[in-house]
Amino acid sequence: MNQGFIKAAAGTPSIKVADCCYNEKEIAKTIREMAAHGAKLMVLPELCLTAYTCQDLFWQDALIREAEEQLLRLAEEVRDIDGLIFVGTPFACKGKLYNTAAVISGGEVIGIVPKINLPNYCEFYEARHFIPGNKEIEWIPFGGNEIPFGTNQLFVCDTMPELVVAAEICEDLWVPNPPSIRHVLAGANVIVNLSASDEVIGKDAYRKGLVKGQSANLVCGYIYATAGEGESTQDLVFGGGNLIGENGVLLAEGTRFKNEIVYGDLDIQRLQSERRKMSTFPGADETGYCRVPFSLEVQETALERTFDPAPFVPSDKGDRDRRCEEILTIQAMGLKKRLMHTNCTHAVLGISGGLDSTLALLVTARAFDLLGIPRKNILAVTMPCFGTTDRTYTNACRMTECLGAALKEVDIRASVTQHFKDIGHDMEAHDVTFENAQARERTQVLMDLANQCQGMVIGTGDLSELALGWATYNGDHMSMYGVNSSIPKTLVRHLVRYYADNCGEAELASILRDVLDTPVSPELLPPKDGVISQKTEDLVGPYELHDFFLYYMLRADFPPSKILRIAKLSFKGVYDDDTIVKWLKTFYRRFFSQQFKRSCLPDGPKVGSVAVSPRGDLRMPSDACADVWMKELENE
Repeated sequence: MNQGFIKAAAGTPSIKVADCCYNEKEIAKTIREMAAHGAKLMVLPELCLTAYTCQDLFWQDALIREAEEQLLRLAEEVRDIDGLIFVGTPFACKGKLYNTAAVISGGEVIGIVPKINLPNYCEFYEARHFIPGNKEIEWIPFGGNEIPFGTNQLFVCDTMPELVVAAEICEDLWVPNPPSIRHVLAGANVIVNLSASDEVIGKDAYRKGLVKGQSANLVCGYIYATAGEGESTQDLVFGGGNLIGENGVLLAEGTRFKNEIVYGDLDIQRLQSERRKMSTFPGADETGYCRVPFSLEVQETALERTFDPAPFVPSDKGDRDRRCEEILTIQAMGLKKRLMHTNCTHAVLGISGGLDSTLALLVTARAFDLLGIPRKNILAVTMPCFGTTDRTYTNACRMTECLGAALKEVDIRASVTQHFKDIGHDMEAHDVTFENAQARERTQVLMDLANQCQGMVIGTGDLSELALGWATYNGDHMSMYGVNSSIPKTLVRHLVRYYADNCGEAELASILRDVLDTPVSPELLPPKDGVISQKTEDLVGPYELHDFFLYYMLRADFPPSKILRIAKLSFKGVYDDDTIVKWLKTFYRRFFSQQFKRSCLPDGPKVGSVAVSPRGDLRMPSDACADVWMKELENE
């Protein structure tokens, strides 16, 4: 439960039709198995205490009374279980019979939630036996207590107040206006569904789509438990297939035609954060609702859900290729519009033989193709200086030629050396002045060349560099349009690889693959024996870690301790804990101290859900203090 995580379970017990005593024992066994696994929210199928397929036996008083007795026995039997438990059962109230979810906590039934939408078509004839429930809450005697009866109930955890649970039953999800919509507007962030959904061809995919879609639309967790083997097969087959969704993603999916339990670690903290950021998501209005308290022991949730160590990069190659094509198109279309708007037919960019400038050149070539402007109007400028190696220089030149762009070499050694004389800087002092003077000289060259040809300087810096402030202010930090500004470094690599794999030009592909194999470096310090001596990741840390930190800080709004926790899980065996802590502290220190560079960024296209544009995505004061965030990491 710490850091907003709570383990949920959806289980299908083995049952017998109309044998409540047997079913109670199997349900209790299933609950105990869930609890042993660490589950705190437990959901069982619709009418599982009697079986869904009792048909006209639901009219028998003997069955109704037995169901009530076994429900009370079940509550007492699981009194020692720490959890909120939803069990499907028929329930008689004021002379009528309802299809309900009985809610158990602390050895007592704390609420009864009736089904509203009763199917009465094809193979389902629930309206023959039950009547629809009401939204309004009545307090009824049951088990020696007065408990709420009605649909509008919110089950609120007093030890984790942000956890608010509500229930709907099977068909309730399939109608145009499900009760879950109303529940969420009242403040629920977890919806449970007790279901008995039969198996016919194609229904499984539709059912999954409903659960995923509803959890996305309502920004909630959705726990779906459905009937399985043990129900009557007189006319229908029930196949289980339990589901747990969270904000459009399936965290767990059961095997059909097998009675089993599925588990999912819901992140309540993230759901709440997502809702806060959505201006269209209303605040909770509990009018007409009953808040039913329950308690859970505060414990550390043993996480089973995984967190992708490369959250910006799809793990499936097919998805990754589609994403790469989409991103390249978005980048090119953004640049195309800017060129059209300014009536600009020339572009200028610095080409170093590194990943970022390579991607910028590929995107610029694509934009020129879309506009029908010859690629020779792209001026790729190589500006060798003190740290340039033969490998990167050669790749930059050969790549430009392969793409049909114009190549210009401007050796800046003499101008930078003169600049050092002008300001009285020792050439042997390889400090930040030594490095930044080169970056600023290169930007000046590009800007002036753009003036000469009435062209536009295309920026090459990526999202990861902007997050870390790994750019020279008014040097590579500045351009007229930054095509890579929302592309993290881990994704830049895949975009270049995708282009290499699909360009259909053997020589260009070979060059691009060598660029991919080249260490990431600004090449501002002299090489050693002709080899790159300055490796960025040795200085600021691995980009795969920083991109992970960046995603979960800005996209998920996780606090440092939570990011550290999931990073240790995601990079186990890759980095030790001390290394992760070291670079996470570096990330926060640099992220906060370098905001002033992001506050004056040039325009550039947004391609994903994480960006740092000061005009929309990250409105952050340049002098914000990082102490609150760093304090969480002090004892790590």
